Formats: sequence, C-alpha cells, structure tokens
Amino acid sequence: MIRIIFLDIDKTLIPEYDPEPAKPIIEELKRRGFEIVFNSSKTRAEQEYYRRELGIDSPFISENGSAIFIPKGYFPFDIKGKETKDYIVIELGVSVDVIRRELKRLENFYGLKYYGNSSKEEIVEFTGMPEDLVPLAMEREYSETVFRWSRESWKRNIEEKGFAVTMGSRFFSVHGKSDKGKAAKLIIDFYRRLGPVRSYAVGDSYNDFPMFDVVDNAFIIGNLRHEKAQNVSSIVEVLEVI
Repeated sequence: MIRIIFLDIDKTLIPEYDPEPAKPIIEELKRRGFEIVFNSSKTRAEQEYYRRELGIDSPFISENGSAIFIPKGYFPFDIKGKETKDYIVIELGVSVDVIRRELKRLENFYGLKYYGNSSKEEIVEFTGMPEDLVPLAMEREYSETVFRWSRESWKRNIEEKGFAVTMGSRFFSVHGKSDKGKAAKLIIDFYRRLGPVRSYAVGDSYNDFPMFDVVDNAFIIGNLRHEKAQNVSSIVEVLEVI
C-alpha cells in the first residue's frame, strides 16, 4: 500500500518560516514510508527551499493547485506536461501576468497591496517573513497574494473576471480556476498506476478544503469545520493517529 500525505506548509507544517521545527515530523513520516507531497499556496522557489532543508524529493503542488511539479524520472512512466531542466510541470492555473493586469486595474480604487506592487520592505512588514526568503516569495508564476485592501468588494470584482479568490492562513490568494483538490487528485491517480493508495491531507485554512474532499483521511488544524476532516491541535497530533 502506497501512503501519500499532502501537507500545507504555512501554519500547518511550519508555524512561522523556520523549517527547523518541522524536521522531526518529516523524519517520522519518512520512517513510516509516507510519500510527502507539499500542497501549498507557496511558490515553486519557496517550496524548493523547504524541500532542500527537509530532504524531500517527491512531487509538489504550488500556488493553490496552480501547478504540479514532478521531478524528472520520478515515475516509471511518461507524463505529459511542460518540460523544464528539473521537472515535468502540469499547469492548471493561469499566468501571474494575467492576474496582475486585472489587479493593476483595480489597485487604486480598492487600495490593493500585493507582491507585484509592494517593496521588499513592505512585504516583510505585511508577512513577518525573513528578508532572505522574500525574493523566493516574489517569484510568483500563477497567483498573487493580496495583503491589504480598502473596500471588500474587490473580491467580487476580480471573481467576475473569471479568477478564484481563496482565503489562506492570513491573506487572500488570487489565481485561476485551480485548487488544491484538483491537483492532489491528479497526483493520487499517478501513484495508483503503481499500486493501491491510501491518501492523507493536513491543512488549516479554507483553501485546503478542496484537498480534504479528495483524500481518504483529512485533518484540519484549528477550529474550522469540514465534514471529512478531523480537527487536531497540531500536526504532531496527526502523527499520533495515522
């Protein structure tokens, strides 16, 4: 039986931005033979940083299900997608340039602040992110993160243009009609070509709900409610029940 665990990163695996507290959790999951798949709103560059720090080499999903990155040669069969130096990329979202054109049109009226119109100093202020990680977060390919706004109706306006707006741990993400569930299901289907699969997911926000819908066992950290997800206090508690 292949066991896959999809992990959100912010406030789920990593409370802030330091990967150190996550190392014993990842090591225990590896010891138990789990395939560890990040499924996060973070960018490819950010996830590559955490993958290096935590010693993970499996596929991962970036920017709220916008793209799946499969290391070349990871599966013993061909996968259709965009080929880069290191990955086969399955793109499910839209280009960040398309999203930024719409946000630019709205930013003055709605007082929008997002990566594309913020300085590094402002991003540190908005997020509390260490300065050395800011360039990785700014390497956006398929989504934008809205930090500030002056009128709530910006969300309806951007949705009317065909984009999705989802709530993460702290901020809103604007992306195409992709979600964490659609991407997770594709990865589960790839693993099923290798044998029977049991799937798990851990998250803490509304943008994790589509991921919970497609797995066998779901866990939500905190007080939000989802009909398929078991509430837990932390990812450490998840290790006690899986």
